[in-house]
Amino acid sequence: MELFYNEKIIKACELIKKSNYTVAFTGAGVSTESGIPDFRSPGGLWQRFRIVTYQEFIFDRQARHEFWRMKKELIQEMINAKPNNAHKALAELEKMGFLKHVITQNIDGLHQMAGNKSVIELHGNQKGFICLDCEKSYSINEVINMLKEDELDLRCEICGGIIKPTVVFFGEPMPEKELTMAQKIANECDLMLVIGTSLQVEPAASIPRIAYKSGAKLIFINKAETDWDWMAEIIFYDSAGKVLKDIVETI
Repeated sequence: MELFYNEKIIKACELIKKSNYTVAFTGAGVSTESGIPDFRSPGGLWQRFRIVTYQEFIFDRQARHEFWRMKKELIQEMINAKPNNAHKALAELEKMGFLKHVITQNIDGLHQMAGNKSVIELHGNQKGFICLDCEKSYSINEVINMLKEDELDLRCEICGGIIKPTVVFFGEPMPEKELTMAQKIANECDLMLVIGTSLQVEPAASIPRIAYKSGAKLIFINKAETDWDWMAEIIFYDSAGKVLKDIVETI
């Protein structure tokens, strides 16, 4: 079995070396090894909290309370998280000239912290907050201080408008610029590493399908099966950190 794993590593390295345009598409499974919970796994966010939609956040004060209560519990582990072997390996692949871009569904900024220069964030970044009325920006430290006061309906100090994270909520449109850029890259790449994602959140999950339909080869690295495994040239059901580290060391 281990030999089969090694054969897949060698084959993956060959595909990367032959490729002219390799990109990575990453989901929550890349960051779980950094202590950041994903959505669907046992003990994940959907088991621990009710997910507040964009519409609820805008119109329902109680829903905002629920959201900020969740954020208050999670915010420290999010900002204390450090890049793991998966992030470091992707940064190394970019540094070596093998990886052009990282397209990510994650909001934790760990790809940039690890050293990746070209990162397209489809769902925003956890460190940004904005007033929905006057568009005043707030830093993560300002928000932490507000939450320390046990405030669970954060309001703008200038106009009293609702403060919202710049991350994309369920039911909220994705940022058009980033989505268009990701679609363009997916159309142009010839190899895509699809890592740590169940490919169930649309429209982000359409990105690997676009790459496949445009003729790119796909390498899947995920602990569980997905409905789209049939698209992959190679599949690893394993830890992203282990597989990517082995790929970098073999290359």
